[in-house]
Amino acid sequence: MFTRAVSRLSRKRPTSEIQDISVFAGTSQPGDAGTAKWSVSLENLLEDPEGVRRFREFLKSEFSEENVLFWLACEDFKKTQDLQKLREKAKQIYSTYLSSKSTTQVNVEGQSRLNESMLEQAHPLMFEKLQEQIFNLMKFDSYSRFLRSDIFQKAKKLEENGQKVSSGSEETAAKRASIIYNT
Repeated sequence: MFTRAVSRLSRKRPTSEIQDISVFAGTSQPGDAGTAKWSVSLENLLEDPEGVRRFREFLKSEFSEENVLFWLACEDFKKTQDLQKLREKAKQIYSTYLSSKSTTQVNVEGQSRLNESMLEQAHPLMFEKLQEQIFNLMKFDSYSRFLRSDIFQKAKKLEENGQKVSSGSEETAAKRASIIYNT
């Protein structure tokens, strides 16, 4: 349904590195979709790497950036074929976003029913209901505020003035993934 998300979360990484996953959200180059497309739907926003970057910036200002990071991690998780990698990613998602010990815990109903023993029987849709809750939280809460935010309005103004909305990097998502995850 959605384009490429997170490259590799199977290895334990510092939070700052995990937070860089938004650059892999879509296949289009930053700015291709534009603010007009972002304002149509959250789905469109999440398909555009620059839209994800701006949305993350907004969520960070609201202290809820972990929501989009969790959603992106789940998108990547669902596409994982290798069973061992699936287990590793399940453990990473659990420890990063669902464990009561996590500093980036998302607030979803049902996470208390998950436990570490379940992670050994990982399957691609095991986080689907939790991911859907976070998506709906973002869609019906954060997204509308994002569209009214200074962050979105400044990007829209730049675009209206014929300036590029992107962060300035012309690298492909694959190249950025290679730089971040293969070091």
